Amino acid sequence: MATETFSIDKRPLRDLLRQVEAGKIQLPEFQRGWVWPWPHIASLLASVSLNYPIGTVMLLEGGGDVRFKYRPIEGAAPSERAQPESLVLDGQQRLTSLYQSLAMDSPVKTQDERKRPVSGWFYVDMVKALDENEDREDAIRFIPPTRKVVNFRGEVLEDYSTRELEYQHRVFPLRSLFDNSWGDGFARHWGFEPDAMELWYSFRDGFIHSFNLYHFPVIELGKDTPRQAVCQVFEKVNTGGVTLTVFELLTATYAADEFDLRRHWNECRAAWDAPEYAILKDVSNTDFLQAVTLLATAERRRREEDAGTDEERLPRIGCKRKDMLALDLEDYRRYAPDVVAGFKAAAKFLRQQFVFDTRFLPYGTQLIPLAAILALAGQDAETAGAQEKLARWYWCGVFGELYGGTTETRFNLDLPDVVDWIRGSTQEPRTVTQAQFAASRLLTLRTRQSAAYKGIYALLLKAGAADWRTGEKAEVSVYFDEAMDIHHIFPQAWCQKNGYDRSVYNSVVNKTPLTARTNRIIGGHAPSEYLHRLAKAAETSSEGVEQRVTTHLANPALMRADDFDTFFEERRKVLQDHIAAVMGKPVVDDHIPGQRPEAAVRAAENGLNTGIPTPAEP
Repeated sequence: MATETFSIDKRPLRDLLRQVEAGKIQLPEFQRGWVWPWPHIASLLASVSLNYPIGTVMLLEGGGDVRFKYRPIEGAAPSERAQPESLVLDGQQRLTSLYQSLAMDSPVKTQDERKRPVSGWFYVDMVKALDENEDREDAIRFIPPTRKVVNFRGEVLEDYSTRELEYQHRVFPLRSLFDNSWGDGFARHWGFEPDAMELWYSFRDGFIHSFNLYHFPVIELGKDTPRQAVCQVFEKVNTGGVTLTVFELLTATYAADEFDLRRHWNECRAAWDAPEYAILKDVSNTDFLQAVTLLATAERRRREEDAGTDEERLPRIGCKRKDMLALDLEDYRRYAPDVVAGFKAAAKFLRQQFVFDTRFLPYGTQLIPLAAILALAGQDAETAGAQEKLARWYWCGVFGELYGGTTETRFNLDLPDVVDWIRGSTQEPRTVTQAQFAASRLLTLRTRQSAAYKGIYALLLKAGAADWRTGEKAEVSVYFDEAMDIHHIFPQAWCQKNGYDRSVYNSVVNKTPLTARTNRIIGGHAPSEYLHRLAKAAETSSEGVEQRVTTHLANPALMRADDFDTFFEERRKVLQDHIAAVMGKPVVDDHIPGQRPEAAVRAAENGLNTGIPTPAEP
């Protein structure tokens, strides 16, 4: 930011407090509430009384093109017509603390050390404040709203409820700091006795004058400061370390035009409260804004293309932070309904891919471009051919593991790529062309931390996986919350007993979705034994159980023979073929025939077959 875009000066504390009271200094709506506990305030007051620096206040000059909804600093009650000349970006806690304790004629509402709400008045022990052997902070007292200190039996220990009692006990109310009448009353109360007058003059000169003379360093950003810069500056200087979200900043911005973004977001989210949209329950307000921004920027680019703008001058499609901050209210209102419909269509699409449990949603981030694609493509995405293309793109993103880390750039490419592809372009989306899945990756997938692991879970459901005990389709068990999860086929206890390494038997190749009750019957027994147990528990034939086992892409004959090595290799190949089918492209077959599982896993983890290290998982 160029230096001329902000000013630096010092302003009297008293003037700043007057501006707060008059509403000339207010808070932008995105500022959080006031949260300082009273010991922090006492420390702040002590620092000012000793002329110690207490930091800088940063303001934003009002009247610029970037408007924010604003509110008074807590405790201030300016006229409803008051227009702020400046908004506080940094220094809210200090300004609020000083205003409430020094300029407000009502108890300060704050917290104690345990963050419990309390209220009271700040007083100064005049004698202790002037004692060089005392800590100035210890001289500042926080007294209950009644101005009486009582013990647990309700007996009054200290009473400062009248001015005469304040004079008598030589305690000064900080709310009277800028009120000269208190000193006059103190002098009259003591009959102008020399000792009392000396105390008063020393206290006035050594304590009160510090507040009258105190100047705050103030940095004020110019009114032409762009919204993105305001956001960045706020986060850099915010002493509480609180990140300002785009949603909060846009909420404050749109509120200046009487639009309640938070309420509108709640209304949008309510559109998918029904059980069939459960996969959307973790969609955040930022996810929603990203999808809206993708649509808005894509349409802006299309309009420029239609107008004949040169390629190099076309606006970019994007949904990074700066793109979202540039989203004006008109565009938000225009595209938000389409995005709501897009997310609902995304839930339907994912259901067709057998992804309907948020625990097994491969990438929550992929929902954003998926919703935007469906919103922009509209009816063009409803045909069977379009759905097949969309499914290929989706699974290439999952098994290519392309949506981890920073994803906004991929969003920007996917939206036009996939929509054009759906509408007849022969050019495959870059996510499809770039995606690769190596057969050895199956050996290193062990937990649902991986998107590909979750993707295999969905493929097993898609293949018709039925519970081995009940015969119920796994998708039905999930829908009715039957405690469905992925469990071992060759149990851990059996594998350990037979000398197999955990890196092998924990692979997704040896796992499948089963209900918790079925898994308890399996226990730690050999497959040959538990298949018999399952038939008995299900009151059906062994052939019936084995038929259900095959729906999990598993060979029951090899399980009945307790042949782990052959079973593991065969199932790895079947899973590999299913992944290739949904990606619409061959899997990189880097597996060495005849290699024992332990050796294959070690090679996969070290990238010995492909030359590319495979991500290790717990």
